[in-house]
Amino acid sequence: MDIQRWVAQREKSWQDLERLLAQAERRGLRTLSAQDIQNLASLYRSVSADLARARTHNLGPDLMRRLQSLTVRGYAQIYQGDRRQEWRSLLTFIQSGFPETVQQCRGYILLSTLLLVAPAAVSWWLAWHDPTYMDILVPNDLITMVRRGELWMGSILGVEPLASSNIMINNLRVSFNAVAGGMTGGLLTVYILIFNGLFLGSIGALVGQNGLAWPFWAFVFPHGALELPAIFLAGGAGLLLGRALLFPGLYRRVDALKKYGLLAARLVYGVVPMLIMAGVIEGFFSPNPAIPDVIKYITGIVLLTGLLAYLSRRSHPSGSLHRTRLLVE
Repeated sequence: MDIQRWVAQREKSWQDLERLLAQAERRGLRTLSAQDIQNLASLYRSVSADLARARTHNLGPDLMRRLQSLTVRGYAQIYQGDRRQEWRSLLTFIQSGFPETVQQCRGYILLSTLLLVAPAAVSWWLAWHDPTYMDILVPNDLITMVRRGELWMGSILGVEPLASSNIMINNLRVSFNAVAGGMTGGLLTVYILIFNGLFLGSIGALVGQNGLAWPFWAFVFPHGALELPAIFLAGGAGLLLGRALLFPGLYRRVDALKKYGLLAARLVYGVVPMLIMAGVIEGFFSPNPAIPDVIKYITGIVLLTGLLAYLSRRSHPSGSLHRTRLLVE
């Protein structure tokens, strides 16, 4: 092997890599163009191979130290820099990506909301005027308890961590079922929304008839401010999938599923933390008798107002925050 000739051939690549690494280390990967990022990844692979060759032929400690330094610095920028970029991507999604997705899907979310709220209103009216209707939807032991002047939230006290985790699991299950229901053409999603609306309306009538509306809704408001919107969003995600299956429009059905499925997935990314927070509130805050009902109402109103303000926010374009991802294969 002609060492001097090989070093001369490879010198320009090493210098180019040195230049790109110096810029990335000094000013960050975002200052590199897409082409520079591709070159950085390619040069990193090349210098890794050069280092292996230098070690194989024992080309001297100075050259190996130089190549090893370039390899280590390249690895740090490509892999660790990529992880930093992933964290920035997550932060950007939280700040603007999720609200933008909700706004983009607002028609489906509004329909999902109506599919729960309208049946709830109808169910409340029917249950208020027809006791036999309430018997169909509400378990008898629950009706008996409420008519005795008691609510069932007290069962959470003393087992808050267990109750909170069970509540989270149940809410996540209902929401995921609503999303997955989109694969039935949206029929299962519609059924889940309508059924939950009917049940909620009948419960509202039951507590209202027995003078327990104020403490009941004080319990519901804090966590419901996050839980119900999360279910509306999950229902909207399911309706998106149903739309892709039934009405793909100009797309092939598989392409429509990719397009609307991506939007549904982005909605689910936001739904999960909302339901986790709602579960914590429902397990530890909502049933706490030491907290006055007025404070619970105020908390619910503040949470709902904050959520609506967050979902309504508009992002301001600031150029390309995320250039081409570094894919080193």
